[in-house]
Amino acid sequence: MTSRTLPIKPSTVVKQKTNNIPDAVFEIFNQLIVENFNGQSATVMQKDVMNLIRKKIPNPREAFGKGWLDVEDSYRSAGWKVKYDSPGYNESYEAYFVFSK
Repeated sequence: MTSRTLPIKPSTVVKQKTNNIPDAVFEIFNQLIVENFNGQSATVMQKDVMNLIRKKIPNPREAFGKGWLDVEDSYRSAGWKVKYDSPGYNESYEAYFVFSK
Protein backbone atom coordinates (compact mmCIF):
# COMPACT_ATOMS: atom_id res chain seq x y z
CA MET A 1 0.00 0.00 0.00
CA THR A 2 1.36 3.41 -0.92
CA SER A 3 1.16 6.40 1.36
CA ARG A 4 -1.42 9.02 0.50
CA THR A 5 -0.70 12.68 0.00
CA LEU A 6 -2.68 14.67 2.54
CA PRO A 7 -3.43 18.39 2.71
CA ILE A 8 -0.61 20.44 4.12
CA LYS A 9 -1.14 22.12 7.50
CA PRO A 10 -0.65 25.88 7.85
CA SER A 11 2.06 25.33 10.46
CA THR A 12 3.87 23.01 8.04
CA VAL A 13 3.74 25.61 5.27
CA VAL A 14 5.48 28.19 7.46
CA LYS A 15 8.12 25.66 8.47
CA GLN A 16 8.78 24.55 4.88
CA LYS A 17 8.80 28.12 3.59
CA THR A 18 11.23 29.12 6.35
CA ASN A 19 13.49 26.20 5.41
CA ASN A 20 13.52 27.41 1.77
CA ILE A 21 14.80 30.88 2.66
CA PRO A 22 18.62 30.99 2.75
CA ASP A 23 20.30 31.61 6.09
CA ALA A 24 21.92 34.73 4.62
CA VAL A 25 18.49 36.35 4.19
CA PHE A 26 17.58 35.76 7.85
CA GLU A 27 21.05 37.02 8.87
CA ILE A 28 20.36 40.22 6.93
CA PHE A 29 16.92 40.73 8.47
CA ASN A 30 18.23 39.94 11.96
CA GLN A 31 21.08 42.43 11.53
CA LEU A 32 18.70 45.17 10.36
CA ILE A 33 16.19 44.43 13.13
CA VAL A 34 18.95 44.80 15.74
CA GLU A 35 20.28 47.99 14.12
CA ASN A 36 16.82 49.58 13.97
CA PHE A 37 15.28 48.29 17.20
CA ASN A 38 14.09 51.09 19.50
CA GLY A 39 13.03 48.93 22.44
CA GLN A 40 9.56 48.24 21.06
CA SER A 41 9.89 47.80 17.31
CA ALA A 42 12.22 47.96 14.36
CA THR A 43 11.44 49.42 10.96
CA VAL A 44 13.43 47.70 8.23
CA MET A 45 13.49 49.27 4.79
CA GLN A 46 13.19 46.80 1.92
CA LYS A 47 15.87 48.72 -0.01
CA ASP A 48 18.32 48.12 2.87
CA VAL A 49 17.53 44.39 2.79
CA MET A 50 18.11 44.30 -0.97
CA ASN A 51 21.39 46.24 -0.73
CA LEU A 52 22.74 43.62 1.67
CA ILE A 53 21.32 40.74 -0.38
CA ARG A 54 23.21 42.08 -3.42
CA LYS A 55 26.43 41.84 -1.40
CA LYS A 56 25.84 38.37 0.08
CA ILE A 57 23.88 36.37 -2.51
CA PRO A 58 25.27 35.54 -5.96
CA ASN A 59 21.96 36.03 -7.81
CA PRO A 60 19.94 38.67 -5.91
CA ARG A 61 17.01 38.46 -8.36
CA GLU A 62 16.18 35.11 -6.79
CA ALA A 63 15.16 36.98 -3.63
CA PHE A 64 11.97 38.16 -5.34
CA GLY A 65 11.43 35.24 -7.69
CA LYS A 66 11.65 32.65 -4.92
CA GLY A 67 9.82 34.69 -2.27
CA TRP A 68 12.81 35.06 0.03
CA LEU A 69 11.56 38.44 1.25
CA ASP A 70 8.28 36.89 2.40
CA VAL A 71 9.62 36.46 5.92
CA GLU A 72 6.60 37.74 7.81
CA ASP A 73 5.17 34.35 8.84
CA SER A 74 8.61 33.05 9.79
CA TYR A 75 9.16 35.95 12.17
CA ARG A 76 5.58 35.73 13.46
CA SER A 77 6.19 32.09 14.38
CA ALA A 78 9.29 33.32 16.27
CA GLY A 79 7.11 35.68 18.33
CA TRP A 80 7.22 38.96 16.40
CA LYS A 81 4.29 41.03 15.16
CA VAL A 82 5.18 41.87 11.56
CA LYS A 83 3.70 44.43 9.21
CA TYR A 84 4.80 44.91 5.61
CA ASP A 85 3.83 47.99 3.64
CA SER A 86 4.62 48.89 0.05
CA PRO A 87 3.35 51.67 -2.17
CA GLY A 88 0.17 51.17 -4.13
CA TYR A 89 -0.43 52.08 -7.74
CA ASN A 90 -0.46 55.85 -7.25
CA GLU A 91 1.79 56.07 -4.18
CA SER A 92 5.51 56.75 -3.97
CA TYR A 93 7.30 55.70 -0.81
CA GLU A 94 9.80 53.03 0.11
CA ALA A 95 8.52 49.58 1.04
CA TYR A 96 9.25 48.58 4.64
CA PHE A 97 8.73 45.98 7.35
CA VAL A 98 7.87 46.74 10.99
CA PHE A 99 8.83 44.11 13.56
CA SER A 100 7.20 44.65 16.97
CA LYS A 101 7.45 42.82 20.29
